[in-house]
Amino acid sequence: MQQRIVPNLWFDTEAEEAADFYVSVFDDSRVVNVTRYTEAGPRPAGMVMTVEFELDGQRFVAINGGPEFKFTEAISLQISCEDQEEVDRYWERLSEGGEEGPCGWLKDRYGLSWQVVPMGMEELFADPDPGRAERAMRAMLKMRKLDLAALRRAADGQQVAS
Repeated sequence: MQQRIVPNLWFDTEAEEAADFYVSVFDDSRVVNVTRYTEAGPRPAGMVMTVEFELDGQRFVAINGGPEFKFTEAISLQISCEDQEEVDRYWERLSEGGEEGPCGWLKDRYGLSWQVVPMGMEELFADPDPGRAERAMRAMLKMRKLDLAALRRAADGQQVAS
């Protein structure tokens, strides 16, 4: 079944470059289709208009719409990572040329915000012992790239290096 809701990412002129980058970061990913502007405009004929691509089975469209709109943190893409190695890999690749943020957030080189999150973290924050949940939350708020082992140690009341 075709995906009904497809996130559309607005770029000035970098849609194809960004799609190629994202496809290189995620396994099982591909560029599906590239369309170009025609003589009808509004951009030069032959320029890439849209790039349809898949990241790990999730469909996206990137459009070269012009300089009017920029990405903000009001929307982000969350990656649920199997283990710390996966967190480290996505963090390194996506933050390259971008900007690291707090609590597992980063902006990639195109300004798109990502949350790189280890699976199991939400269980710490939902712990029935409010003290454990609070200690895990306090530790997370001091982190940039998330470290699940450090969050677990914090929940257990062990000192975590900042």
